[in-house]
Amino acid sequence: MSTECVIYRCGRQDEMYLYLRADLAPETLPEALRRLTGKLTEAMRLSLSPERRLARVDVAQVLEKLVAQGYYIQMPPDGLLKANLHFGD
Repeated sequence: MSTECVIYRCGRQDEMYLYLRADLAPETLPEALRRLTGKLTEAMRLSLSPERRLARVDVAQVLEKLVAQGYYIQMPPDGLLKANLHFGD
């Protein structure tokens, strides 16, 4: 079984990505999460299954979050997180 998702680049932080279940729209995300991500730009669409490998994250964790809450946030690699990510734009 596979889960279709859309992957977005997050405008507020380099190398941060939002995986969103394909049947959901970004507007359905909680307001606090939308503030954290900033402008979302579609990067790609994927069909995820337990057999698929992803470069920086465990596909099982992504699938679990997509089923439970509809989205997964891929944080930037160590050392690239902006210290002031929680502040307004």
